[in-house]
Amino acid sequence: MAMCYVTVIVAGLRTYKQVPAFLKEEVKKLLIAMDLADLVTED
Repeated sequence: MAMCYVTVIVAGLRTYKQVPAFLKEEVKKLLIAMDLADLVTED
């Protein structure tokens, strides 16, 4: 499920802020691993 959110964040359809709280840590780890840490924002 976390990878699904990573995919839609990268596609620009969702933001990190829209990720459910229980998935945020895993999504954050995946985005950082993909060198996309700039997408991990609560703005």
